[in-house]
Amino acid sequence: MGFWDAVFGRSKPVGPDLDQLFGLPSAAVTLEAALGLTPTGLGSVCFAAIEGGAFTQVREEVCALLDADSARTGTAVEFSSDDYGYSWLLSRRDPGDLSALVGDLHAVNSALQDSGFGPQLLCSLVSFRDMDERRLALVYLYKRGTFYPFAPLPGEKRDSPLELQLTAVVKDDLRIEQDLSRWFPVWGAPGL
Repeated sequence: MGFWDAVFGRSKPVGPDLDQLFGLPSAAVTLEAALGLTPTGLGSVCFAAIEGGAFTQVREEVCALLDADSARTGTAVEFSSDDYGYSWLLSRRDPGDLSALVGDLHAVNSALQDSGFGPQLLCSLVSFRDMDERRLALVYLYKRGTFYPFAPLPGEKRDSPLELQLTAVVKDDLRIEQDLSRWFPVWGAPGL
């Protein structure tokens, strides 16, 4: 950050830090103890639609990487597109093996980043549920290196009090996005 940035109150945004994803297992323990939320075993990565041979090769490498483990672990990987034109990769793991799911998400993000597709990465999410089957997600913003909660309600509404409560519970485990305007809804995200 330069002198003029300091004078005008500008700050350098936090950049991607994929290792932040490895904080999710400890956050899950905290969530279960405090709110009774448990992982569903579903996680996904969202990225802007990419065309061309280079992306096709990366996609095949990612599938091969995750599928090599699927025969032994039961991992399932699915690609899909949403109504906004974004691509999603969904990974399914045993709900008790959040570390493996986080490893999948990290591998996908890393493969895309290392192949030059980092600017197309948007977010990753891991879903949780409580005993009443309410679902919510911890969403990792790739370009910010931060997390925020997303708790959808029927009718495309959000459970904002639950999101704020969840933030207070996991603030010591995860780097939370402080700018609430960046807490984008991810309606219909695979895995949620």
